[in-house]
Amino acid sequence: MRIKIIAFFIILNFNIVNAETFSADSNKIFKNLRCLICQGQSVADSNSEFAQTIKLVVRDQINNGKSEKEIYNFLIEKYGEWIVYNPPINKTNFLLWSLPYIIFLIGGFIIFSFFRKSKKN
Repeated sequence: MRIKIIAFFIILNFNIVNAETFSADSNKIFKNLRCLICQGQSVADSNSEFAQTIKLVVRDQINNGKSEKEIYNFLIEKYGEWIVYNPPINKTNFLLWSLPYIIFLIGGFIIFSFFRKSKKN
């Protein structure tokens, strides 16, 4: 009898841990997805029908054993890169990702050359 009770609590604890992990993973994904109906809201914050549908799709994908990256790729393929708040770097948006760094380097070079010229005078 004790073994059955111990086994029951072990299984119950395992299910609770799995549910918490599932919930944490899905919430992370929901917060990184943009609701296409409610401008400026994530799927986690929105109550629209679209957001509810996306939540169901994401939960279904997680239940099927898909990784976070696979879920994002599926949704990007279906709705475009705009659905993800933090889109992956690829050749079409590489300039967009690298432009702030390029401007920072050019600005640093201009400031450096300005101080170097003023030091000579």
